[in-house]
Amino acid sequence: MNETSGAAPRAMPSFMPAPRTLEETGLSFFFILELIAKILYRGGQLKLSELSNRIHLPISVLEPVLAFMRNERLCEISHRSDTEASIIYNLTDLGRLRANDYLARCQYAGAAPVPLDAYIAQVRAQSMAGVPITHNMVGKAFDGIVIKQPILDIFGAAMNSGRAIFMYGPAGSGKTFVAEHMANALTGDVFIPHAIQVDNEIIQAYDPLVHKAGADEKVVEFKLERARRDERWVLCKRPIVLTGGELTLSMLDLDFDESSRFYTLPPQMKANNGLLIIDDLGRQLVKARDLMNRWIVPLDRHLDYLTLHNGKKFMVPFDVIVVFSTNLRPAELADEAFLRRLGYKIHLTALDEDDYRGIFKQVCEEFQIPYSDESLHYLLHQHHYREGRPLLACVPRDILRQVLDVAKYQGKRPELTSEMLDWAWNNYYTTEILVESQQS
Repeated sequence: MNETSGAAPRAMPSFMPAPRTLEETGLSFFFILELIAKILYRGGQLKLSELSNRIHLPISVLEPVLAFMRNERLCEISHRSDTEASIIYNLTDLGRLRANDYLARCQYAGAAPVPLDAYIAQVRAQSMAGVPITHNMVGKAFDGIVIKQPILDIFGAAMNSGRAIFMYGPAGSGKTFVAEHMANALTGDVFIPHAIQVDNEIIQAYDPLVHKAGADEKVVEFKLERARRDERWVLCKRPIVLTGGELTLSMLDLDFDESSRFYTLPPQMKANNGLLIIDDLGRQLVKARDLMNRWIVPLDRHLDYLTLHNGKKFMVPFDVIVVFSTNLRPAELADEAFLRRLGYKIHLTALDEDDYRGIFKQVCEEFQIPYSDESLHYLLHQHHYREGRPLLACVPRDILRQVLDVAKYQGKRPELTSEMLDWAWNNYYTTEILVESQQS
């Protein structure tokens, strides 16, 4: 797009050319030998092309290793073909014994990893700092969402700052909803490695639950044939990771599986080059201040340190927009030293009538419930104001869902009658009273 469209241009991410030699992979000869042996052990007889696809390395890289394995009687050719790619390999008895030993040390038998320094260089090359968030981009991300423009302006500036965002307000004020929609303003695609190698240890990086296929995949394939691109990397949309009350301090370090003998990345590293939302801060089992103190160095220096199970520490980039979302006030969760490191503290409160009406109308349209000003006036004055209930962003959807549910149960068309609204309100706010009255 050009600048007049208001959106930032979607720069094509820097690609890694396919390695042509063993040395260009950044991996050792015997590491690739072990990986080939484990893949053949798990897969049985494989064509050379199938082996190349599973290990995500070109045939030219595998050939010298396979030649060595044949000379050492670790593998053999079980079927020759006119084409090199169709030659079928399988392990010998000795090869299966060796592969079994390799699997006992580490059961990883997937795509070849990339070295740590290659991962660090790529994260920096596709940094969030190189993706300006504009007024129009934020507007498009929140298109159709009822939210005040000054709040959107603060979020846009906050995302451009590269610093953490602390969002607080009462439960139901829409904090999580807003945080998740912020992700729609992220543009561009990034490369995520299948795995990373650190001191011969394997860390699985690509997570299909987090890393979604990038929109520009076909464009990249058109401009650069697969045979010329390093297939150890997956083109993905900028990641968005949401974690909440289940978060513990141990989850912020590498997760080592004792049975498989390899690692997976912690959530903040899966979110590199993207957005990390920590929801319900203060509801975790660990003390909030301990959790917040864990973030001081990463937020300040944009670096984090992870630890292998043998005690070795290593540095990784921390290129993440972190959004802390909580019902508690900042002073209740962290000390002044930490709060100074937070770029923006955004307070979301109850809505005014106009915004509440806008959300109410939207949900009515979504649920196909006929809207009327009289019904909304009844809900506001007979329930919200009479009981002192704030106009929270979650209430219209929650109340109208109750109306829809009971209408389906009764086999009726949903309508905003005073009886329906009374039933939904009392069921939503005073369930115990209804149960007691029915029992009596």
